[in-house]
Amino acid sequence: MADGPMVVLSDESQRTSGEDARSMNLEAGRAVAETIRTTLGPRGMDKMLVDQGGNVVVTNDGVTLLEEMDVDHPAADMVVDVATTQEEEVGDGTTSAVILAGALLGNAEELLEQDIHPTSIVAGYRHAAETVTEVFEDIATEVDPDDTEVLEQVAGTAMTGKGAETAKDLLSEMVVSAVRAAVREDGTVDQDAVDVRQFYGASIDDSEFVEGVLFDIEPVHQNMSRDLDDANVLVYEGDIEVSESEVGAEASVGDMADLQGFVEREQSELSDKVDAIVEAGADVVLADGGIDEYAAELLVEHGITAFRRVDDDKRQRVAAATGAERVGDLKLLTSDHLGHAGSVHERVIRDVTVRRQADHESTVVFGDLPEEGIGTILLRGGTEHVLDEVERAVVDSVGVVSAAIEDGHVLPGGGAPEIEASLALREEADSVEGREQLAVEAFAEAFEDGPRTLAENAGHDAIDALVDMTARHDGGDVNVGIDADTGELVEMFEDGVVEPLRVKTTAVNSAVDASTMILRIDDVISAGDLSVGGEDEDEGGAGGPPGGAGGMGGGMGGMM
Repeated sequence: MADGPMVVLSDESQRTSGEDARSMNLEAGRAVAETIRTTLGPRGMDKMLVDQGGNVVVTNDGVTLLEEMDVDHPAADMVVDVATTQEEEVGDGTTSAVILAGALLGNAEELLEQDIHPTSIVAGYRHAAETVTEVFEDIATEVDPDDTEVLEQVAGTAMTGKGAETAKDLLSEMVVSAVRAAVREDGTVDQDAVDVRQFYGASIDDSEFVEGVLFDIEPVHQNMSRDLDDANVLVYEGDIEVSESEVGAEASVGDMADLQGFVEREQSELSDKVDAIVEAGADVVLADGGIDEYAAELLVEHGITAFRRVDDDKRQRVAAATGAERVGDLKLLTSDHLGHAGSVHERVIRDVTVRRQADHESTVVFGDLPEEGIGTILLRGGTEHVLDEVERAVVDSVGVVSAAIEDGHVLPGGGAPEIEASLALREEADSVEGREQLAVEAFAEAFEDGPRTLAENAGHDAIDALVDMTARHDGGDVNVGIDADTGELVEMFEDGVVEPLRVKTTAVNSAVDASTMILRIDDVISAGDLSVGGEDEDEGGAGGPPGGAGGMGGGMGGMM
C-alpha cells in the first residue's frame, strides 16, 4: 500500500474534481436559466410540457415549468430551488430569480478563466448582494393597505403575460378585495383564507369574488336541504357507520329472530350517533368518512344536511370559516364544538347538456360567516388550459399583494430596480479592494441581464434599451423602465407596473445563495449507494446517485 495511492471509493463510484467539476456544475445551472429565459415579461413566450401519459401543460410561469421538467442534475436542482424558494416566499418573480442565478454563474465562469479564486468571487457576490438590498430599500415607495389603486397595480403586474390580460382589471380588483379582507390584526395576511376555484364555461369576465366558502360535494341524501339559514356546522373527523368491530365480526344466525336482532343492534348504534348530532344542535355535518344509508335517512328526518368523505383541506377551511372545532368522538360532542354559518345554500354555476339530458354543475356556499375575511375567487374560462394558467396568475397575484401589504413597500417594474442597482454596484466596486472588485462588477453586469431579456422578449433592441435606461437612471430617473409593448422608456409607477420590494430582495438572496453554493463545489462524487445507517442496498436507501449524478459528465444529464 505504501507504493501506490490508497483507494477509498468503490468500483461503482465516479468522481469529477477541480475545474471539470466546477465547469460541469456551472453549465448545468446556466442551462436551467436558458430554458425559461424566453418566458420573461409581459410578452414572453409560453412553453408546452408533455409528460409520458400525454398530459399537456401550457404555461410561462417559471416555477411551474421547472417543477414539471425532468431535471436530472444536482447543480441544476439547486437553481430550480431558487424558483421554489421565490414561489414560497412571494409567489412571483421566479423567472427573474432564475435568470439572475444563471447570469451570476455565467459571469463567474469568466472570472474563473481569469484565475480568480472561487472564494474571492463568493465574497464579492455576497458584498454586492448587501449593496443591492440597500439600494432597493432606498428607492422603494411606501404603500398603505388602504391604497387599493397601487395594490391593484401590484396584482395586475403579476398577472401580465400569463393569459389573464383580457380581465386583468377585474381579477386584480378581486384579488385585492380578497387579500385585504384576510389581513390579520398584526398586519400579516392569512393567505389560506383566500381560496381560488375554477369552473369551466362562460368567459374570464364572468369570474367573481364570493364571500364565503365554496364546497362542490353533494349532500349524502337527495332529500337533504340545499338551502339553510342560521346553520350550526359540525366538522366530524370520523364516519357515521357501524363500527369495524361489528362489521368484521362473524355472526351465526340460527333463525329470523337472530337476524332481526343483529340488524337492530346495527341500527341502534347508528341511531346513537345521529342522536348525539341532533342533541348538539347541528344542522350541517361534514364527515371525514362515510355515512350509512340508514344514518342518512335518520339525518333527513331531523332536517340535517350531511356531506361524507370530505377531504381534510375542505374540512379545515370550513372549520376556520365557521369557527367550528373539529371533533373526533361523537360521545364527547357538545354544542360548543359547532360552528355557525348565516347561510348554507346550493348555487348553480352553469347549466350543461350531456346527450340531450339537462344537467348542471353546482356548488354549496357557506356564507354570512362569523370569521371575517373568508372568501373565494371563482374563476371562469372556456378551456382547461386557459383556466389553469389564469389560476396560476391569480395565485401569484395573491402572493405579491400579500407581500406588499405585509412589508408596506413597493418598487417600480420594467427593469428599473435592476438598472439602478447595476449603477450603484459599479460605483461600489471602486471602493472594493483586491479581486473581489471584479466579482462586484460581474454582479452588476449580471443584473443587467434581466432588463436585456425583457427587451429581447418584447422584440426590441436590447442594447439600445440598456443604454437609454442607464442614461436616464444616471440622470436621476430611478423609476424609469421599459414599456414592453412600445419599447419606450416610461415612468413605471405612472404606467402601473409595480412590484413588492420582497419580490426583488428574495430573488437576489436566493440567486446568490444558489450560485455561491455551486461555486464552492470542487468535487462531485457519484456513489453506488448513499444509504445511511447501514441499510441494505436492496431495501431502498438512496438506491443510486443523487439526481442522476452518475451521468453528470454529459452536461444536463437528461434534463428534459
